[in-house]
Amino acid sequence: MAMSPIQSGGRGRRGRAPMAEINVTPLVDVMLVLLIIFMVTAPLLVTGVPVNLPDSRAGALDQKQQPVQISIDAQGQTFVDDQQVATGVLPERLAAIATGPEGRERQVYLRADASLDYGRVMAVMGELNRAGLNKVALVSSAANNGAAADQPGEAGEAAQ
Repeated sequence: MAMSPIQSGGRGRRGRAPMAEINVTPLVDVMLVLLIIFMVTAPLLVTGVPVNLPDSRAGALDQKQQPVQISIDAQGQTFVDDQQVATGVLPERLAAIATGPEGRERQVYLRADASLDYGRVMAVMGELNRAGLNKVALVSSAANNGAAADQPGEAGEAAQ
């Protein structure tokens, strides 16, 4: 704490009173460092299952409720809302989603890696249809230089 000399009135004694100013430079430095840390780490927290999406020129869909996201990675592993699900358990998990609060009207986003076999994607779409989840949107990355990657594209309803 800095002290400033003050003349005292009585016996010629000099006293020092505490300085009432706060140095904000260290506070600003710490806040800027924290801002940079959060700016770097925030985009890393929103990534889900890494999937190489195919390109599409379709626009994004309007959504009112949170959809179920089903992802199939390059190795063929299936994920429901970022939780890995074994192939044998997938029908029961989809049936539980279909009997949930929104039921069969629940929107489903299907994200599949571009290098996957077409049959693997169709097998998952068949399970979705069998569970009664017919509002399926295939997710692709935007074809315009990848500017809006990971946006819902080409919405198509599964065959009923």
